[in-house]
Amino acid sequence: MSQIHNEIKELQTRIEASIIGQKDVVKSLLIGLLADGNLLLEGLPGLAKTRAVKSLSKNIESDYSRVQFTPDLLPSDITGAEVYLGENSAERFKFEPGPIFANLVLADEINRAPAKVQAALLEAMEEKQITVAGKTHAMPKLFMVLATQNPVEQEGTYPLPEAQMDRFMMHILVQYGSDADELEIMRLVRGEQKQANDSKPSAMSQDILFQARDEVKDIHVAENVEEYMIRLISATRNPAQMGDEYADYIAVGASPRGTLALDKSARAHAWLEDRDHVTPDDAKAILHNCLRHRLVLSYEASAEGLTVDDFIDKMIEKVPVI
Repeated sequence: MSQIHNEIKELQTRIEASIIGQKDVVKSLLIGLLADGNLLLEGLPGLAKTRAVKSLSKNIESDYSRVQFTPDLLPSDITGAEVYLGENSAERFKFEPGPIFANLVLADEINRAPAKVQAALLEAMEEKQITVAGKTHAMPKLFMVLATQNPVEQEGTYPLPEAQMDRFMMHILVQYGSDADELEIMRLVRGEQKQANDSKPSAMSQDILFQARDEVKDIHVAENVEEYMIRLISATRNPAQMGDEYADYIAVGASPRGTLALDKSARAHAWLEDRDHVTPDDAKAILHNCLRHRLVLSYEASAEGLTVDDFIDKMIEKVPVI
């Protein structure tokens, strides 16, 4: 186990200590960070979605920015805008960067803003840059959008279009913890209130993260594992491969971005498990997070009460590992 790996595992331990009962969520955050992807966290209010992102930012040397999405938000409120300096200035206009110019950007309740505001994130998420008044402005080297949304509130919300959902590497579901976790959360928060003035723990350098990303890129993927991942993606486009009963279950399958997300996430998962190669189990472990927001079920599947996660479970069961 390398020193870089030890540093990342220590980071994972520190975040888990402040996010009780959400080890899978913390691991998914780290996979997204290592794979240089954007993440969508979905869960009911109070399940520590925002806290998880803030804990991540506190433990890494980074600029953190939080944008509360609301119906009256404007695209320039996120990206920034050209400001007029006056006729006597050498330059008439100056670009004032918005909150998107940070290392970790929390787009809180992203589905509460209309499509034109949601679209303000698209170029930054995909190209790591934004264009304002014809000028291009690059994002920092470490740049990650972490968006949250509430799954049950529909009134006053604007569902994310499929094209934007596809730009999130993973869609992470945040669930309730156990009763024991709830008790530990209560005690943790009580202790934090008493220690509010204590010094901040040392944060991990960004250089360590970039070195970890380089190691993740070197993780080996054997040809048979590559072919297994391709078969999983293919099954979302031609579900009849799994059996005639599934032929009409999918209206829209995974795009090539889904294939790339599966590959990057599987390598990051293998690296976190301290392996230098990807196994089929790595692909299975992150399959739900990588595909649940990329699949659209047909009317027939919905009428039978099938969910996207149910279909992915069937994929894992039916698609062979050769």
